[in-house]
Amino acid sequence: MIGKLRGVVDSYGDDFVILDVGGVGYQVHCSSRTLQALPRPGEAASVQVETYVREDMIRLYGFSGDTEREWFRLLMTVQGIGAKVALGILGTLAPADLATAIALSDKASLSRAPGVGKRVAERIVAELRDKAPAYSSADPAVVNLQADLAERRAPQPVADAVSALVNLGYAQLQASAAVAAAGRTAGDGAATQVLIRLALKELAR
Repeated sequence: MIGKLRGVVDSYGDDFVILDVGGVGYQVHCSSRTLQALPRPGEAASVQVETYVREDMIRLYGFSGDTEREWFRLLMTVQGIGAKVALGILGTLAPADLATAIALSDKASLSRAPGVGKRVAERIVAELRDKAPAYSSADPAVVNLQADLAERRAPQPVADAVSALVNLGYAQLQASAAVAAAGRTAGDGAATQVLIRLALKELAR
C-alpha cells in the first residue's frame, strides 16, 4: 500500500493532482485546502497518502500531513460519509477547526461543508465527539458544558443562564463559553442570575 508520495507536480484537476514520481504519474485526490497548499506544476511536492483498493479501481487520497489523514480516516467511519464528503469537510474546515466544531457540537460549522446536512452533522458529532477533544484547542469546560446541554444533563441554573444569553442574541457557543467562565468564578451551585451577570461581564470584555 502507498503511504506517501514525493515527486514533481505535473498538473491539477478539479479535485486531484497528478504527481510525477520517477516518470510515473499518480493521480491523487485531495481536499481543496490541500490542493491550494501544493506548489505550481514543475515544482517538487510530497503528500501523505491513503490507498483505497476495490475490485474495480485503486484510488489514492492525499493529505498535507498525518493529522489531516487521521481525520479523513475518522470521518470515513461515520455512517453515510464517503471519501468525497470527507474531503469536502476537510476542505471547509482545517483539522483543528474540525476538532473544535465536533467537541463543541457546533453543527452549523460542520453543515457548511458540501454534502453535510443537519442529520449528517449530528452523526459526526455523536460518533466522533469522544475522539475530538484530543485534537481540539477548545476549553475543556466549554466542551463538557456543550455535551451536558445537548444531552439535557446540565444543572438547571446553568442551562437557564445559557438560554437567557441566547435569547439576548448571543450565539450558543458564545453563551456556553461565557457561562462556563462564570461558573469557574461563582463556583458550583451558583444561581442563574449570578451566572448571567458574570457571563455578561465576560462577554463585555
